Amino acid sequence: MDKDNNEFKFENSGINPVDTANSKQDVYFSNVETKKEVDQTASVTAVKKVTPKRKKSQGVASTYVFFIVVIVLSMLISIYAVLCLNDVLAITKTSSTVTINITETIDDTDQAVDLLADNGLIKCKNFCKIFAKYREYHVGAPYEPGSYYLNGKMGLEGMLITLKGNSQTAETVNIIFPEGLTVPEMVDKLVENDVCDKASLLSVIESVQFSYSLVSDLEADETVPYRLEGYLFPDRYDFFVGESATSVVKKFLSNGDAKVTEKYRERAEELGYSMHDIMIIASIIQAEAGNEDQMKEISAIIHNRLKDKTNFPQLGCDSTSDYIKNKVAPSLSSTSAHTSDYYLKYYNTSNSSTVSGLPAGPICNPGIAAIDAALYPADSDAYFFFHDTKGNMYTARNNTEFNEKVKTYAPYLL
Repeated sequence: MDKDNNEFKFENSGINPVDTANSKQDVYFSNVETKKEVDQTASVTAVKKVTPKRKKSQGVASTYVFFIVVIVLSMLISIYAVLCLNDVLAITKTSSTVTINITETIDDTDQAVDLLADNGLIKCKNFCKIFAKYREYHVGAPYEPGSYYLNGKMGLEGMLITLKGNSQTAETVNIIFPEGLTVPEMVDKLVENDVCDKASLLSVIESVQFSYSLVSDLEADETVPYRLEGYLFPDRYDFFVGESATSVVKKFLSNGDAKVTEKYRERAEELGYSMHDIMIIASIIQAEAGNEDQMKEISAIIHNRLKDKTNFPQLGCDSTSDYIKNKVAPSLSSTSAHTSDYYLKYYNTSNSSTVSGLPAGPICNPGIAAIDAALYPADSDAYFFFHDTKGNMYTARNNTEFNEKVKTYAPYLL
């Protein structure tokens, strides 16, 4: 009975009796196990559904970023490449001119490229340095002192060639410069023959320092219209069309420095004059003489007056004031530093002027005959001279003799 009742109770409880002695029997709790399995399955399923979605979105985002970076880098590289090519080839450069002043020789190409970059003529100087090294034979140092007018349209190579003082073309012109021409007249001749432009020539004449002994110590002077007046040696020259102004001026100075020998320099010292004083005297002789035969006599008169400033404080030469009125004045512009009247105060050597002795500077560019005459005047005691309409010259030792000869040979001068 008891046994039956126990079996009944187990059956009613829904729990199968366990026979621990029988290993073939399975024990399980159907409700509990089923729930756990469902929960675990749900959990695994949930994980499998969420994880793949998160990885996919991250991958797409990374791909987008990668392509954006590649595009941006490509654009930057392209822009840089365009700028580099533009510096070298001047594809889209403007023609705005920049003045570059070099006071000392540049012996390094990188420094020249830095100079161009500092003046806004190129953008990619590191690339330009590499290119310049590659083209070293054509555009390498040295770069000459001077004043250069550059613009981006020249391209890197063109600008560096210009800084070297080389010509822009192979075309040449042959120009004769007669003795006695002034700086404005010589500049006009060079411009008319397309050698170089007026502004660059005047800038070099006024500001560039040269090592030639005749002009090495010659500084700009407020009282002198053109610093190198008197030193652009007259002669026949070959120039390149488009040649740099520095190269052009160097040809004049080099020729003059060679023509004025050491013998001449020693003679100037013997006379008690500087070579600059001699060049002023020579320029006046050149302007006043009708021909070379008259030069030594005129030189003697100038020297006599300079030695006797008590009785002859002024040279009494009209050519010095004529230089300002007829040569300098027409070349002055509204932007010039001074007027012609200003310069006359330092160049008018007539008997009524206040200028004692020599004017402030040479009044033209004399030839070798005038320079020789200035150093070796004739043996004369004359203090006056004048010309008639035919170019004949007359001299006088004093004012009385001078007036008598003027009445006889050139009354129109009275």
